[in-house]
Amino acid sequence: MAVFIDTFINKIDRKGRVSVPAPYRAALVGQLFQGIVAFPSFKHPAIQCAGMDWMTALTETVNKVDLFSDEHDDLTASVFADAKQLAFDGEGRIMLPENLARHAAIGEAAAFVGRGHTFEIWQPEALEAYKAEARKRALEKNRTLPGNGGGR
Repeated sequence: MAVFIDTFINKIDRKGRVSVPAPYRAALVGQLFQGIVAFPSFKHPAIQCAGMDWMTALTETVNKVDLFSDEHDDLTASVFADAKQLAFDGEGRIMLPENLARHAAIGEAAAFVGRGHTFEIWQPEALEAYKAEARKRALEKNRTLPGNGGGR
């Protein structure tokens, strides 16, 4: 499964196309669908993105929830109904759908931020404000990750 790290800011052209960062495209090489899947973030004014392998794994997780239950209906309506397959063009760009750009208040530039197996697309200034708040919360709550030999 692809792993996405780092933050990149790319301009959006007049036609609504934006280049997906080269390291992100490289992480997706070998997938059946040459592009990304994108949907509105539940928590943030951002676009949640992943490769088709992540979406396949998500489908398997959702399939463990009782079919026709409210939980299943809520999850599938919230993720799959608004998800878009965005194919790469010959230059590694995607066409950013208007409804997704509007959800994230993206205009002339887009910030791509790695989140591990997923990444998000933000309006650049909104991303910086979010990251500052996230760091503040993590510090105040003394957030840590389990060590893998190099931590505390």
